[in-house]
Amino acid sequence: MAATAAGPVHEALAALGLVDHHCHGVVTTALDRAGFESLLTEGEAWPGSGISPFDSPVGLAVRRHCAPVLDLPRHAPPEDYLARRAELGAREVNRRFLAAAGTAALCVDTGYAPERLTTPAELAGAAGRGTAAYEVVRLESVAEGVAARGVAAGAYAAAVDTAVRQAVARPGVVAVKSVAAYRTGFALDPARPSDAEVTRAAAAWLARGSGGGALPLADPVLVRHLLWTAVDLGLPLQLHTGFGDGDLRLHRADPALLTDWLHLTAGTIPVMLLHCWPYQRQAAYLAAVFEHVYLDVGLALHHVGPYRAGAVLAEALEITPFRKLLYSSDAYGLAEFHHLGAVAFRQGLAEVLRRLLDIDELSLADALRIARWTGRDNALRVYHLPDPAGHAEGLDARGTTPTADLPDERP
Repeated sequence: MAATAAGPVHEALAALGLVDHHCHGVVTTALDRAGFESLLTEGEAWPGSGISPFDSPVGLAVRRHCAPVLDLPRHAPPEDYLARRAELGAREVNRRFLAAAGTAALCVDTGYAPERLTTPAELAGAAGRGTAAYEVVRLESVAEGVAARGVAAGAYAAAVDTAVRQAVARPGVVAVKSVAAYRTGFALDPARPSDAEVTRAAAAWLARGSGGGALPLADPVLVRHLLWTAVDLGLPLQLHTGFGDGDLRLHRADPALLTDWLHLTAGTIPVMLLHCWPYQRQAAYLAAVFEHVYLDVGLALHHVGPYRAGAVLAEALEITPFRKLLYSSDAYGLAEFHHLGAVAFRQGLAEVLRRLLDIDELSLADALRIARWTGRDNALRVYHLPDPAGHAEGLDARGTTPTADLPDERP
């Protein structure tokens, strides 16, 4: 009986229009092998080394799960895969993978685009089926724009506040994001910096950029200022944690280092811990003890491959309240990652829930509810998004989900 009861969970997840609460655009130009491989890895491509990103878990996942979307056999060789990709062209490749992902809504980080990437509207258009697109504003990019346009140190804080508020006032903006994990790490003084501290730090930072070079914001005081600016805005704050590219110092990206800041910000804004691997258990602890903390394990899922996604999700769910875990792909550059993220999440979560059903640790109704919450409803609730299925998922005045607005939860 338990084995057959797992069937509806797989089916429900396969049919669910996911809400991807954190992703990026995809490239719109043709990619040669070097260009494709550079986007396939969070590390560097190493020409001449004999080491290819295709020979990795994510490379295997592309050949297994993406090749059929391009009308190729499973496990097609990299050469055949890239030739077929070039034959179809970037526009058709993007359309196929975005449609195959089955995503009903996308929250798109527009703050990092060294390549020409699709806009949120273009990304939604490629997905089709009325997919909705929203924007996530990256705080460091806004502050760096203020500096690039020229500002006096004493006017820096007010100028950043104005620029951030103008950015989030754009139609479709639903959240802000910080990459503090990359710039300084999380071992920061948790207190709000004083105006004098911000002015002194801004003076030093602006002076370093006076020669006209790039101004990456990596001052601990100014990063703290951005985090507290986010608190004042009242929108959800997304924080990259854990796994990332070679610019990251992984030990400084452990979300547990945010504990003191989370104590100070309790009762304010939703704090969304992105990606988290290998710190998904630390993130789960934070979500279990702080009402305003949520998490996902996006990015990691397609890099570990669908066959290991269940293990990562199981660790994330060991103590996380079920209304605190969200779906994200963190797809960037390659449309394949939108599809792979969705495949890995659907398969991995179905595996976790099936095992719990098999040992009678939850009912089928519970499993279906957790699948729907995690894949869709939690994001609708936190970001106050209209339900793509027509339900009005959101928060009422008490901060709870109105029961009348929830979809029918009977199996």
